[in-house]
Amino acid sequence: MTDRAGGVRDAAGVVVAGGRSTRMGTPKAALEWHSSTLLRRVTGVVARAVRGPVIVVRAPGQDLPALDPRVLVREDPEEGGGPMVGLAVGLAAAAGHAEVAFVCSTDLPFLHSAFVTAVLRGFDTAPAPDVVLPVVGGFRQPMAAGYRTALVPRVGKLVDAGRAKPAHLFEEVAVRRLDENALLADARLAEADPALDSVVNVNTPGDYRAARERPAPEVVVERHGALATGNGGAGPRRVLAATVGAAAERVGLTLDGHVVAAINGERVHGDAESPLEAGDIVSFIPAVSFSPGDLAH
Repeated sequence: MTDRAGGVRDAAGVVVAGGRSTRMGTPKAALEWHSSTLLRRVTGVVARAVRGPVIVVRAPGQDLPALDPRVLVREDPEEGGGPMVGLAVGLAAAAGHAEVAFVCSTDLPFLHSAFVTAVLRGFDTAPAPDVVLPVVGGFRQPMAAGYRTALVPRVGKLVDAGRAKPAHLFEEVAVRRLDENALLADARLAEADPALDSVVNVNTPGDYRAARERPAPEVVVERHGALATGNGGAGPRRVLAATVGAAAERVGLTLDGHVVAAINGERVHGDAESPLEAGDIVSFIPAVSFSPGDLAH
């Protein structure tokens, strides 16, 4: 199920962006996050872990911040339906593309792609589960979990019957629970997110302030060709940056049509808001001279 790049084939991502955000007092999706937004970050992180589409489920008429144009947007049929309604909409949209999907809320600022991959690998066990459910600190994490897209009819029936909580679904299907030890048995996740901060959410202004005060991820920046002059020379530099654009700024570059950026030697990015994770290697190359061989290490 896993490809050479560490992402998961035949998997999609669903990010539920609706909800009243009553405790926060403002829509969480649009909260600023290191010159980007929470929704842009979460969708970008999920996209790094799946090869299927990433689908955002919004409330009816909800305004969303700018997203990667590859992200699909679907809408809840009515406001205030709860996470199960968003789950049904997202899984239905993903069903034509993938057998399984990682489903999460938009308020997970420290979500790491290694966590998404570790959860989705839980479907590889026998007997095959319908849901892969992380349990961290004794708490189930239904909005940072894996679901089979074939569950759409079952979820719809539960919603229609007024049993619109994820716990009701878990009573009726095969669930594989992953506690801390099971999650951290994944070597990449153990290195990238040993505290499992991937499930830390922000529900109140205090939560958001505390999260925003944490430093941005530490990444390595490399400059190639004519860009490898001035402001520290040609060698790699460690900087704190949550986005590709911020990484460029840290080394005195502007991410524009003259500069090509790549993360970990793969997938060229031109979007300054593309999210970065701790340990990433960000390469900047003059666009006029770019070729895939420029990223060989």
